[in-house]
Amino acid sequence: MIDKLSTIALRYEELESQLGQTETYADPALLRRLTKEQKELAPVVEAYFAYKKCLQTLQDAQEMMSDPEMKDLAKEEYETAKQEIERLEQEIKLLMLPSDPNNDKNVIVEIRAGTGGEEAALFAHSLHRMYTMYAEKIGFRTEIANINRTEIGGVKEVSFLVEGAQVYRKLKYEGGVHRVQRVPETESGGRIHTSTVTVAVLPEVDEVEFEINNEDLKIDTFRASGAGGQHVNKTESAIRITHMPTGTVVECQDERSQHKNREKAMQILRSRLYEKAQAEQESAVAGERKSQVGMGMRNERIRTYNYPQGRLTDHRIGLTIYKLEQVLNGDLDEVIEALTLAEQAERLKSGEMEA
Repeated sequence: MIDKLSTIALRYEELESQLGQTETYADPALLRRLTKEQKELAPVVEAYFAYKKCLQTLQDAQEMMSDPEMKDLAKEEYETAKQEIERLEQEIKLLMLPSDPNNDKNVIVEIRAGTGGEEAALFAHSLHRMYTMYAEKIGFRTEIANINRTEIGGVKEVSFLVEGAQVYRKLKYEGGVHRVQRVPETESGGRIHTSTVTVAVLPEVDEVEFEINNEDLKIDTFRASGAGGQHVNKTESAIRITHMPTGTVVECQDERSQHKNREKAMQILRSRLYEKAQAEQESAVAGERKSQVGMGMRNERIRTYNYPQGRLTDHRIGLTIYKLEQVLNGDLDEVIEALTLAEQAERLKSGEMEA
């Protein structure tokens, strides 16, 4: 590990040197690439230097123990350095795990009402509100691309963009089936109903990363409409794009501008096709070990929201917390942090087993 860390530290020094050269700033693409690489290596290099410093402290403390007058102080320094070395070793192992290449990307979140009729649509609205409030709380920006509302305030489906620093890293665990258990307002008998909502979290993909052949697209325009079908726009600004080879259909009608709707629809289409291609590639790799936490598949039940008990349960990691109202008001930090730590622990364990 020390040899590998030393090589990384040397590379970091090389990057600092290159970034200090005038010709680097003359090439914006090179500057972006080098800056990104330096940013990724910085935490590892900082931990490595701290680790080296602790090793030196440990060695100095061992030598001081031979002096009777310094023995107690040396022993204390030795134990402190030893504990810090153990902590740094774990931190470095984690930092050296391959990072998800999508972590820095913005995302497109798609929420669809599943089983449960109007009750599912009402909960889809609640989840959209939850993610919007969470995004606002941590400084992310959200923008609706398409929304299909019901007469009484529910949402059949909604697609929205979330932009900010490392959005995908925060939201990637939200994909899957979300189950709600509650007494609907329309239920006079007070019986608890179970409904489901499907969430998909797609990393935003640009044209360079995933190219779509325009000849494969069928593009239709229509008038945007609201709940119940009433027209809210007199011009045909809404866009429907069909990717003929896969049958993937994307609609976007939230903007008044046809150009903006088309732009958003293409963003969503690229992300959907990119996700599909990645899933096919991963399934083709025989024997690949899947994460137990992972990013939930669309047909995988990942979480239950139980209203009568005020309980949220994430089934992937066995997490249960009794603060449902706070979570639905955007306080998702505890849940996301627990999922992140669980995946990190599993990846460390997997790495040790393979090593």
